[in-house]
Amino acid sequence: MAGHSKFKNIMHRKGAQDKKRSAMFSKLSREITVAAKMGMPDPDMNPRLRAAINAAKAQSMPKDNIQRAIDKASKGDGENYEEVRYEGYGPGGIALIVEALTDNRNRTATNVRTAFSKNGGNLGASGAVSHGFERLGLIEYPASAGDEEKVLEAAIEAGADDVESEAGEEGGHSIWTSVESLHEVARELEKALGEAESVKLAWKPGLKVEVAEGDAQTLFKLIDVLDDDDDVQTVWGNYEVSDEVMAKLG
Repeated sequence: MAGHSKFKNIMHRKGAQDKKRSAMFSKLSREITVAAKMGMPDPDMNPRLRAAINAAKAQSMPKDNIQRAIDKASKGDGENYEEVRYEGYGPGGIALIVEALTDNRNRTATNVRTAFSKNGGNLGASGAVSHGFERLGLIEYPASAGDEEKVLEAAIEAGADDVESEAGEEGGHSIWTSVESLHEVARELEKALGEAESVKLAWKPGLKVEVAEGDAQTLFKLIDVLDDDDDVQTVWGNYEVSDEVMAKLG
């Protein structure tokens, strides 16, 4: 079990996804619809749908919106989304993995490629950077779920592999599991800590790279542009940004 880590820097800064509420709801709805289409429309029988609904609830998405997204799948309405992954390098050689749900691969590929090329990066071929990451399950809890010791104890009991905790209001707890045991561990954790903020498959970097101040600004611009794209669901990276650099960037 590992100790402290600035896990919020592994993905993108908290707040990037708070900028546009309607865009965020649209992404959450898309994930709910895809999850409901791929399995049963009942969250108790469909772990991916359950995780998608929990993520939507954590962002205060109205119940009506959630139900509408599930109904869309059961009625066979709307577009057929497919999962696509893009890999590339950002400023300073930072490795990035972009996960998307799209109904038009050409549009999404063009948008992602443009975002990289205009913000100091370049898109690579499939597999270009994912070898430096591990595919794992990730369960996130806010700091209010408990202190580091309480969460660590609950995670060990639930059969998790690793825990990263960060202090402070903006902090929280990241609990890592194997892909196979994600939903089982999440179910056990819920008994001890309540409902998680999110339960999902994630890309965890093997080695993190410290980002210099000049590169950090461009990197965050690239991540923000990608995050603003309706098709893009998640951006993962192997970057670590120091508190000093974060403070300068505001």
